[in-house]
Amino acid sequence: MDLRDLGWDDALRHQFEPWAAKPHVQPGRVFIEFNYIFRVYIHGGEIDAVLAGRLKHHATSRGELPAVGDWVVVRMRPSDEQGTIVAVLPRRSRFSRRMAGNVTDEQVVAANVNVTFVVMGLDQDYSARRLERYLLLARESGAAPVVLLTKPDVGDDVEARVAEAQAIAADSPVHVLNPKAGEGIDQLIHYLTRGRTGALLGSSGVGKTTIINRLLGSDARRTRDVRAADSKGRHTTTNRELVVLPNGGLLIDTPGMRELQLWDVGGAVRETFDDVEERAASCHFSDCAHRDEPHCAVKAAVADGTLAPERLESYLKLQDELAFLERQQDERALLEDKRRGKLGAKAVRQALKLKADRG
Repeated sequence: MDLRDLGWDDALRHQFEPWAAKPHVQPGRVFIEFNYIFRVYIHGGEIDAVLAGRLKHHATSRGELPAVGDWVVVRMRPSDEQGTIVAVLPRRSRFSRRMAGNVTDEQVVAANVNVTFVVMGLDQDYSARRLERYLLLARESGAAPVVLLTKPDVGDDVEARVAEAQAIAADSPVHVLNPKAGEGIDQLIHYLTRGRTGALLGSSGVGKTTIINRLLGSDARRTRDVRAADSKGRHTTTNRELVVLPNGGLLIDTPGMRELQLWDVGGAVRETFDDVEERAASCHFSDCAHRDEPHCAVKAAVADGTLAPERLESYLKLQDELAFLERQQDERALLEDKRRGKLGAKAVRQALKLKADRG
């Protein structure tokens, strides 16, 4: 496979130049990741690759290590068809969340994506608040978000839910499709032209794998039915994978996410909560938290019915979550500084001891 089919271009070639003269080194793109073992597309084929020890042990965050969609520098082993990933080229975009559980670290779900498809069922899977969170992370990723609403044939109050999703998505496109019946799939084709990459994100059972099968033109990927009682599905996709489509586009399939904890959403808050942020500009106090302060334009909008109370509640929960995350990140950075300080001190002691032994 030619790397240009995977999105390789002059900008990436320039980033690779410092490595180009090194022996047995070439660029590649990660298309499967499984416990620090990777499948990588390189010019002419694919290989298995592991992480170089230096890359793995010098990373201060899991987010600095390769993820599906990353362009990497691979050192080939002359003796076999395996390789070692020695560097990750700068990312153009990345969809990240906080790792599930109690670990304060970044998990890169998909890298170098042009468009993020947020997939949500119009059945019991539908949640306006969860859609807000997906859009926050999608906008912060640097890729264009597109909302895909599935299962219109089994959803309740479909028109109202579509209208609500369109209001939350603001300027981002919203498409309604029924993957099982093959309806609406053609709406996705123009997003995924040759060399462009999309990522499917959403809960289990919303139809992500069926969408890929329709785009592939075959049932190449396994699907499972969801429970009728709560519309929950088991994970059909267990690992993130970059899939090459017949039309030349690329699509990253991801496992359903039970948790979607925020990582770093920065300026995406204004885009996703523009209705709250615009009113906040009229608050009496510039640092108004929209809680107990007097003359709050946001609370006034809720009181007069021009702003839904659920939107303010969601916004305030988000602010609390981001403040908590920032404190945890600061604590983690402090611990990392201490760890590096100890390693540096140990290296100095070893050097002094070696010098003394020689003297």
